[in-house]
Amino acid sequence: MNLYFRFFTMMLTSWFKSATDIFSPFTTSHIVWPTDLDLLGHINNGRYFTITDNVRVEMMIRAGMWQAIRKQKFYPVIAGEMAQFRKPLLPFQRYQITTRFTGWDDKFLYVEHTFKSKRGVHALLMVKIRIISDSEKRISPKEMLDLIPNANVDAINVCHIVNKWNESSLDHWQQQSR
Repeated sequence: MNLYFRFFTMMLTSWFKSATDIFSPFTTSHIVWPTDLDLLGHINNGRYFTITDNVRVEMMIRAGMWQAIRKQKFYPVIAGEMAQFRKPLLPFQRYQITTRFTGWDDKFLYVEHTFKSKRGVHALLMVKIRIISDSEKRISPKEMLDLIPNANVDAINVCHIVNKWNESSLDHWQQQSR
């Protein structure tokens, strides 16, 4: 239930916060609530992904992207996620999430989330996002990014980490198809 509270709070407050550039690192502050914990007393691994969903929506609202894609009846869906965990986030611990685009190709947008506190980096998450329309038509990232005022999206830009992830995912899917 607290995730709905976080989501609605974020939706209400993000409209009143300063605008951001979608291509600049975007940092938000958080606290670990008891409802975020698993049986071992640290933040549940699935909760990381749920919290980053909210962060991406806030980033898109504050960058003007949310309004543009909803006007076109586009919406983002997760096509893949990857996480690495280093240190646990503990009850009532304060932390920040820095979110940034790591690139896009002809099908997907790639977003990285870094969870940090005074104790250092806790987790790194990478998300692959596909944009589709209400009619389930697939929208290219460039087509979607072109909706953002003053955005320079001419170049296709993917970092080497994304390339390795995609190669690994393709190998894994091919192995499962046998």
